[in-house]
Amino acid sequence: MRVFTYSDARKLLADVLDYAVTEIILIKRQNGDVFSVCSITPGGSPFDVKGIKADITLEEIVAAVRDSRRFRD
Repeated sequence: MRVFTYSDARKLLADVLDYAVTEIILIKRQNGDVFSVCSITPGGSPFDVKGIKADITLEEIVAAVRDSRRFRD
């Protein structure tokens, strides 16, 4: 964990952000307030799934879906 003063953090913002990728950074103001900076990995959509290679045609997929819908209540 690294601690920067507010003034140093302003001057070295690019470095502060680079450090924040691997560790938590604290920025301390003159009045004693302390703030933390950390990297956040953006989450993807739960619908983002990788495709698979399957030896099946579009028509077979559509038929399977229609088949499964026939058995619903």
